[in-house]
Amino acid sequence: TDQSNMSEIGEIDEGLYSRQLYVVGHEAMRRMGAASVLIAGLRGLGVEIAKNVILCGVKSVTVQDEGQTVWADLSSQFFLKEQNLGQNRATCSLQQLSALNPHVLVSAHTGPLSEDLLLQFQVVVLTDSSLDDQKRFGEFCHSHGIKFIVADTKGLCGQLFCDFGEEFTVLDRDGEMPMSAMIQSITKENPGVVFCVDEQKHGFSDGTKVVFSEVQGMTELNSVGPVEIKAHGPYSFSIGDTSAFSEYERGGVVTEVKQPFVVKFKPLSDALLDLELLKMNDYGKVSRHHTLHLAFQALHNFVKKEQRLPRPWSEVSALYNADALLDTVRELNAVAQLEQLDEAAVRNLSYTAQGDLAPMNAVIGGFAAHEIVKACSGKFTPLQQWLYFDALECLPEEDMFSCSTRYDGQIAVFGSAFQEKLERQKYFLVRVGAGAIGCELLKNFALIGLGAGEEGQITVTDMDFIERSNLNRQFLFRSQDIGKPKSEIAAKAAREMNPQMQITAHQNRLDPDSEGVYDYNFFMGLDGAAAALDNVEARVYLDGLCVKHQKALLEGGTLGSKGHTLVVVPHLTESYGQDKSSSKNAFPLCTLKNFPHRIEHTLQWARDQFEGLFKQTPENVNLFLSLTDLNGGGQRPTSWEDCVSWARCKWETLYNNDICQLLHCFPPDQVTSTGLPFWSGSKRCPHPLTFDPNNYLLMTKFTFLLYQTVFGRDLDVVWPLGNLFSSVLYANNLPMFHLAQDDDTNFHMDYVVAASNLRAENYDIPAADRHQSKGIAGRIIPAIATTTAAVAGLMCLELYKLVQGHKKISSYRTAYVNLAVQYFVMSQPSRPLQFKVSYGSAAVLQPFLLTVSYCVGFRDRIYEAVSHLPNLNKALLTA
Repeated sequence: TDQSNMSEIGEIDEGLYSRQLYVVGHEAMRRMGAASVLIAGLRGLGVEIAKNVILCGVKSVTVQDEGQTVWADLSSQFFLKEQNLGQNRATCSLQQLSALNPHVLVSAHTGPLSEDLLLQFQVVVLTDSSLDDQKRFGEFCHSHGIKFIVADTKGLCGQLFCDFGEEFTVLDRDGEMPMSAMIQSITKENPGVVFCVDEQKHGFSDGTKVVFSEVQGMTELNSVGPVEIKAHGPYSFSIGDTSAFSEYERGGVVTEVKQPFVVKFKPLSDALLDLELLKMNDYGKVSRHHTLHLAFQALHNFVKKEQRLPRPWSEVSALYNADALLDTVRELNAVAQLEQLDEAAVRNLSYTAQGDLAPMNAVIGGFAAHEIVKACSGKFTPLQQWLYFDALECLPEEDMFSCSTRYDGQIAVFGSAFQEKLERQKYFLVRVGAGAIGCELLKNFALIGLGAGEEGQITVTDMDFIERSNLNRQFLFRSQDIGKPKSEIAAKAAREMNPQMQITAHQNRLDPDSEGVYDYNFFMGLDGAAAALDNVEARVYLDGLCVKHQKALLEGGTLGSKGHTLVVVPHLTESYGQDKSSSKNAFPLCTLKNFPHRIEHTLQWARDQFEGLFKQTPENVNLFLSLTDLNGGGQRPTSWEDCVSWARCKWETLYNNDICQLLHCFPPDQVTSTGLPFWSGSKRCPHPLTFDPNNYLLMTKFTFLLYQTVFGRDLDVVWPLGNLFSSVLYANNLPMFHLAQDDDTNFHMDYVVAASNLRAENYDIPAADRHQSKGIAGRIIPAIATTTAAVAGLMCLELYKLVQGHKKISSYRTAYVNLAVQYFVMSQPSRPLQFKVSYGSAAVLQPFLLTVSYCVGFRDRIYEAVSHLPNLNKALLTA
């Protein structure tokens, strides 16, 4: 009922979908809210896809599965427990899936798939399905306009296929904001050349269509429709004939116009034969994706003939099964004509096909769910049409050799000895402001059994408390958990998934103040750490601790549809802190104060005003009151009228007087020493505003409400007031406000939006709505469950290698993903920097271990050598 109402009136629960809306936008959310999705197969991969799609907020999700729960399911199906053995997977998972999102209608279907069933849905997803079913239902969906997706994982290999029909319209290629640039000049010729200010590259490419606005002089451009450009360089491009236009004077903004485009798809039967539709993602495995394309077909043939998957390599018949699979691949290649087959990959697929790994399901499940978002919304570029992904490098570097346990799906790949090693691990999970990745990591830790033995231990710390906006991505939390500590609830949820988990929850911030808790003894008792952090400073700090104590670090982050993972291995790979590419891009103070030309500038200015008036000022007053016996006087307001008067005067100062003063110093006709107009390029000439209670009352209202709250919390004022009254306001300790953008009742964002848009009006900058303003001023990081799940899965695949102790850097992978445009690249991590010193060389991740006798004899030489090293805090000198 909730969902049908939302679809009919077009309302969106912005409190719940807050972060996701900055990824997909309101229109895409509305289209998703009208889509029904069928997910067939509810083992580990199926439930991962269902979880992500339900969190994203489609209209309905139906999960179909005829099978019964077996032991191997527990290694990756996080909504099944031991008491569910022998029961239907879909019905056992239904209640927990439904609890993920109250706006999504979730149902279970335990009968077989049929064409009549498929007709009820806009998107159909098959997991753990036969090739015959894929072809049959794929043809049906293609001919009936139903978007069709196949997702599968077998051990350490995964497959994804998309068919969105004969013609699918993509409304927005990448989901990014349209690019724009300020104009410096425009030539009057054929073709006309546009020069942009050199503060920022325009970012356009040949064929980009743009529109012009605010151009003075050559005003004809302002009314011209989208124009196709030819890029000349980062700051210039040419357009059509401008020779008949007026002379350009100054100003102007050029903005990209995103154009819809049509994508054509082949049905699965035809796409199987088209190797051009395969996407390569790992440049260390150039031919792997082609080989896996044939190997998955051969695997389907094997299962159809034998009615089972190939035996794991710990069994005697495993070699014969692998030979049979390889023979079939060679037969298929007689048609495909691949120049090179990766026969080792085919054998490893055969040996591990019975495996069901949570991290692999997280990766493929995240990718598949993002394709469902595209199919439902028309947002982002869909996969065309095959994707293969493997992590066979996770296998032991040396040879290794089922019992009924919850880890059977994992033991089939890695063996029992490795499982025991996993359970003995001690890991530190730091979750600060990025609870979504932390939740996904804890889910994977519970499923794979990390730290679940008597000697194992997982320590998780997060100082945050659960908010409603978290529920859209942090799937371990429910509405009844709002206001509770994230770390405690997440640890409890992980123990419910796997009662054997040894997990301790802390609520500490990881910074120098907590070094007494996370000290030398704590770190030396760890095997490694995993970071789920939302800022560079915290990541660098944790990285420094891991470098100092020589501990491995798993690092991952997301930004909307984009994600990145990094594994740091002592003595083998570079540390996170060695990458200097991350830096803050702060706006120059003069731009914010006098010369804004983008809405981001006015929003930052408004945020600074908020913090100055309602945080820093009360803080300074409190300090003064604590040092002085103040009995009265000063500028303390003593009545309601005083607060209104102050707010009204503040409006006049900011939007009239300050602007008049600026124009007095720099008149509109001011020219520079070179004779060029001062107000040109990125400098917009402002104009003062005249207060009008019919248009500008909101800013005064919100300023008053915040000001009176600072000086008297108990003052009850109804706006507008019929009867004015006075209430003496005495405050011995003034409250300070930190911008809380997610609270719609505290007037914080009301003030910032009103202040910013008035400032924008001063400078003729297009205003921003509340949603856009909240994202910019609140510095909200866009987030969606699909990317988060995939990134956490990639991190845990690297965890497998760390636990095994892989020594070859070629085994490890750094991943870069942008699911919006199906950009997925994996590469070998970089080696640590080496520094030459007088007695040899050392790496940043290789501390100096020196004996006392050596130090006594060569102290001066040591200091001279060490002084040549940058970042001395990264080097550990032990004596």
